[in-house]
This record gives sequence, structure tokens and C-alpha cells, in this order.
Amino acid sequence: MKKLSILVIALTVSVLSGFAQNVDLRAKIEVSGVAEREVTPDIINVSISLKEYMDGKKKITISELEQQLEKAVQAAGIAKEDFRINNLSSYNFIDPKKKTPEFLASKQYGIRFRDLNKFNQVISKVDAKGIQYTNIDSYDYSKIEYLRNELKLQALVAAKTKATFMLNGIGEKLGWPLSITEVEDNNFPQPRNVMYMARDQAANGAADVPESDIDIKTIKLTYRVNAVFGISGR
Repeated sequence: MKKLSILVIALTVSVLSGFAQNVDLRAKIEVSGVAEREVTPDIINVSISLKEYMDGKKKITISELEQQLEKAVQAAGIAKEDFRINNLSSYNFIDPKKKTPEFLASKQYGIRFRDLNKFNQVISKVDAKGIQYTNIDSYDYSKIEYLRNELKLQALVAAKTKATFMLNGIGEKLGWPLSITEVEDNNFPQPRNVMYMARDQAANGAADVPESDIDIKTIKLTYRVNAVFGISGR
């Protein structure tokens, strides 16, 4: 019985000793730092859909419209890699004077505008009746990676400043950082609005492309860092 008691005590001491070794008993302070910046997107990704249409008995083909768009893109100095084809489809056009429906093609393109003023320049050189719609797909910022790194560092400095201020208030000093965690909770907001619908424009017989209503608003980027610092001398 004594041997059993000694064994139980030894096991208890061993478990408690192992548990104590896994517990961090260092004096420390845990804080978070935040850094924010407002930026104006300088890149927009736009989708443009062109569609064939009947001008009396003549079909205005997708090839004609595509050539207009390609020339406009080239004249605007937009790089080849910023102009792409997204999709190709077709639809029925029923002419009451004909027994069989006419198949009309529709083609979608994606253009990345690094100069926002070039949007109107491109659209104005394409037959308005052949433009089905244009839409802003997403915003971007050319220096986003540099800005992210800068804000993360500012957030870390803010965390250190906060920890130093709090410890000074109780007469303690800040020690070495024990852990730094980056909180990934920042998303670049994206638009949902359609910029320009050409269907009504064509139905009304208007020849001119309307002024663009692109409204580029500033976007606030926020980055957060959680940091744990030791307390010096403790």
C-alpha cells in the first residue's frame, strides 16, 4: 500500500511538473496596433460587351465592332496584356418579315484602364448601337503591395507605442517582443454598379455615347497587428 501511495505521489508530481513546464509564466503584455490609409484607386477593370445588330437589311457584324474596339484601345495606348476576350455568345433576332430567325453574336471583352480618362476615349470610337453594356468589374491600386507593407509596419509600431505607454503608467519597462501576429481582415472593396447601358441608347436612336458616370471614391485600407511583449526585469 505504501509503494502504491508513493507511486501515485510520484506520478502526480511528474504531471504537475510537466504542466508547469508548458505554462508560460513570463510577465508579458498583449496589445494590438492599427494603421489606416485612404487611397484613390488608379486602376479600373472594365468589361465591355459588343453585339451584332441589324441596320435595315444589313447586319453589323461582331468583326466590324471588334475592329473598332481594337483600334480605339490601340489609339489610347493600352497595352495588349490589358485587353482580352472574356466570352462569346449568340442570341436570336426575330424579324417579322422573315420566316427564320437571325442569329446575332455577342462578345465580351475585359480592359484594364490605368488612366481613367481613357475610358471615354475608347467608348466614343465604337458604334454605340453595337455596345450592349459596359461594367466596372473591380478597382485596383498600383502601389497596393508597397502600401500594405507600410501599413503593417505602422500597425506594429502603434502596438509597441501602446504597450510602452501602458507599462510606463505602472512604472514598468517594455521588453523584447515575444510574438507578432498579422490579422488578415482587410479586403479591397469592389464596385457593383453598371457604368453605362447602351441598349436603351440604341433603341432611342441616339448616336453619341453619353458622358461616363464613373465615380471613383477613396477607399480606406486598415491593417491590424497583435503583439505580445515581455516586461523588462520581470
